[in-house]
Amino acid sequence: MDGLALLAWNLRRLRAERGVSQERLAADSGVDRAYISELERQRGNPSLPLLDRLARVLEVPLVEFFVEPPEGTEAPRPLQSGRKRATSPR
Repeated sequence: MDGLALLAWNLRRLRAERGVSQERLAADSGVDRAYISELERQRGNPSLPLLDRLARVLEVPLVEFFVEPPEGTEAPRPLQSGRKRATSPR
C-alpha cells in the first residue's frame, strides 16, 4: 500500500472508530470538509502541520496514520450519514 493509500485507510479507520464525522474533524482541524473527503479518497496531499492537527483532534500519535493494516482486513466502513435523532428527556 502506498503512502497516500495508507493515510486514507487509517484516517477513515481512526475517524470511524471515534465516531467523528468528516464535518466535525474538518471544523476541529481548521480545513474544509471536502478536503477531509479528498484525503480519504487519496486525492489530497496533506502537509505535515495538517497531519499533526488531525492527529491531535483524533487524539492519536502521528504514526497511527501509517500503520499497515493486517492482511485481509476489510476497509474501514464510513459512518452512517445524516444527523442523529435527538432523544427527548424522560
